[in-house]
Amino acid sequence: MNDLIYLDHHATTPCDRRVAAVVQRMLLEDYGNASSQHRFGQSAADAVHSAAETIAQALAAQATELVFTSGATESNSLALLGVCQHPRQKRRKIVTAVTEHPAVLDPIRRLEADGFVVERIAPYPQSDPNVGQVDEEAILNAIDDQTAVVSVMLANNEIGTIQPLRRVAEKCHQVGALLHCDATQAVGRIPVSVVDLDVDLLSASAHKFYGPKGVGLLYIRQTGRRVRIRPQIEGGGQQRGLRSGTLNVPGIVGMGEALKWAVEEMDTATLRIAGLRQRLWDRLKSGIPELVLNGPSIADANTSISPTDSVLRRLHGNLNVMFPRVEGEALMTTVPTVACSSGSACSSVDPAPSHVLMAIGCNESQARSSLRFGIGRPTTEQQTDEAADRLLDAFHRLRQMV
Repeated sequence: MNDLIYLDHHATTPCDRRVAAVVQRMLLEDYGNASSQHRFGQSAADAVHSAAETIAQALAAQATELVFTSGATESNSLALLGVCQHPRQKRRKIVTAVTEHPAVLDPIRRLEADGFVVERIAPYPQSDPNVGQVDEEAILNAIDDQTAVVSVMLANNEIGTIQPLRRVAEKCHQVGALLHCDATQAVGRIPVSVVDLDVDLLSASAHKFYGPKGVGLLYIRQTGRRVRIRPQIEGGGQQRGLRSGTLNVPGIVGMGEALKWAVEEMDTATLRIAGLRQRLWDRLKSGIPELVLNGPSIADANTSISPTDSVLRRLHGNLNVMFPRVEGEALMTTVPTVACSSGSACSSVDPAPSHVLMAIGCNESQARSSLRFGIGRPTTEQQTDEAADRLLDAFHRLRQMV
């Protein structure tokens, strides 16, 4: 597998070896059940508490505001179904964006079938500098005193768009609605503060920032505003009854270790990754002048890493491009040694074109001609150049066939 090049870090990231070592130790040596009262259990509970403190500090939250889950998909369901199905929830309206991940759209669709009114806000189109961001006036107008929850992701998993959420948060809280944010693609890649974002619920998953798979979190605000959640998993009463079940101690500890390193190395890694993204784009563009960039500009990525900075409109490692008159799936099949994606990893079983690209104005043919590249910490200049060369060679061979 030495000739394989991995450019799909939005789908998942390789576990950091430093993290894997900690996880292994927890599996083989410190293996107690965190609910047990003996020393093995107490040692495991202490390790979970320490990891929770590390994660909370990274998110500007309190450790007691974190609920650990199996990943962001469960976290999103717990947030949305938990809020809307709570017996004291009288509001029957949900506001979200058309471009959300299926892990948000599917539970909302389920709630809609149960009688909730759902308003899905379209993004700005490709012709707008704010392409991919939700139409701010439209979403502000949609939020009213019947709204139970608003759900908007922080960074899009396909085109990398970063959403400005402060005005949405202000409007939510003016009318007593809650704001949920799927921050799966953002945590560990850009600074994420629940205080700065002013969100009530926030989802994340460890395997997106070089941690283990099968573990994630849901931040649930405890101060200032009341957030009532109906549990989706019951039995045992762990985590204050919000998510029962034996804690995944190795996963939680690994998530804390992974986020610690991600935050510590963020500045250096982020700007290097942005440079590699630019390098990949330039090399592809030079070989295919008609190549089209899907989503926000990448021009300002080298100057900012903060999501509260209006200059930063796109994740630094994200590149989504449309290859003229060549299907993305065909191009991936022709270059099996370069790992990339034609859309969200979680919707890869769906043959439909990307709903995100369609939402920003691509037609079906253009959406099917697009590929997403996710550059990560392990990516090198040599891999970037080699991947571009392989893709260019395959593209021109396919065009000749067409």
